[in-house]
Amino acid sequence: MITIYTDGAAKGNPGPGGYGAILDYKGKRKELSEGFRKTTNNRMELLAVIKALEAIKKPGWNVLVYSDSKYVVDAVEKRWLDGWVKKGFKGKKNPDLWKRYLEASKPHNVKFQWVKGHAGHPENERCDELAVQAAEGLDLKVDEVFESGPDTNPLF
Repeated sequence: MITIYTDGAAKGNPGPGGYGAILDYKGKRKELSEGFRKTTNNRMELLAVIKALEAIKKPGWNVLVYSDSKYVVDAVEKRWLDGWVKKGFKGKKNPDLWKRYLEASKPHNVKFQWVKGHAGHPENERCDELAVQAAEGLDLKVDEVFESGPDTNPLF
């Protein structure tokens, strides 16, 4: 079992944003984070999960993801995502990231557990610190799909 903890942050929505993730396997931990110059909180919440799953090198793992994002947790656990896929993501935000999530999760058995944000959960608090630090960093990346907008990107 690999346990993943994630969080996303955006200063303004949209605005500068970042994600933080912790992967834990038998007490060995790896932290991930990146910042972007203009994005949304939901994009960062989802990207944290994606980046963590993409960091797992071998297929076939049972993965438990802890997230304080109802958007992400409910989309998967309540199977909203299945309906979005069937409808080609029509009218849904972030189809680029949801498609990337589907690819990243495919090799594994992924389950989600919602945790209340800013409630003292140590790993969630650490992910929040990582996400905020990344969002406030000087070397912010471009969220290409978000910044290109619906008029120029065929995924919207």
